[in-house]
Amino acid sequence: MTDAEWGVVRPLLPVPGWMRGRGGQPEAYCHRAILDAVRYLVDNGSKWRAMPADFPPWDRVYAFFRRWRDDCLVTEFHDRLRGQVRTRAGRDAEPTAGVIDSQSVKADAVVGSDSRGFDGGKLINGRKRHVVVDTLGLLLGVMVTAADVGDRTAGRVLLARVADAHHRLGLVWADGGYTGSLVGHCLDALELVLQIVKRSDDQRGFVVLPKRWIVERTNAWLMRTRRLARDYERRPTSAEAMVTWSMTALMTRRLTRPHPQPA
Repeated sequence: MTDAEWGVVRPLLPVPGWMRGRGGQPEAYCHRAILDAVRYLVDNGSKWRAMPADFPPWDRVYAFFRRWRDDCLVTEFHDRLRGQVRTRAGRDAEPTAGVIDSQSVKADAVVGSDSRGFDGGKLINGRKRHVVVDTLGLLLGVMVTAADVGDRTAGRVLLARVADAHHRLGLVWADGGYTGSLVGHCLDALELVLQIVKRSDDQRGFVVLPKRWIVERTNAWLMRTRRLARDYERRPTSAEAMVTWSMTALMTRRLTRPHPQPA
């Protein structure tokens, strides 16, 4: 991170338990160095044991990653960054609309058969990332499943999580894969309008569809991160954490860009 990025990140970091009188030992390494190490691994797709010597020892970095994953600290940190980005863009910190979609990626050999499957539509043997984003393309929720899990099945669980975390969310756009009983379930159980944006039958070639392009752009952002171009994580929760870490880096860079002045 640059000094400007660290200046943005530092006030938003979760406060360690030992600093709040909850016991435990102080960290032996600077948070900035640890965050840089995790971001390096996510962005470059290296192995944990191949962490460059410029960073803290790999096992300490992994222990930090695991603790933040299990205690949902990376999600807390991510959500604070997202609120800052939305506020800077002139939006309310809490979104009222979102877009849902899924993305299948090939899985590495370390991914067990219990969490991988074959996506017959995309012809991919691996896992599927289900994401909900706001109208800026920022992450609201992510769930990683086997690639053979249907969009409606995963969407029912993910949308319930997102609606519980974001009470102002009232409208979500989706593609034709989410049609059916999920639309009525969202309205009755979640008080959420799931609006299907379908592609016209007479359209040929690439066409930018309203609202759906937002989440497609987010999927493209994720694929630029080498660790996410293929699923290397043994646990789906680790894969979800990797997605969240990737988005924190993107938002940190966005917050340090010069703010555009109105014409």
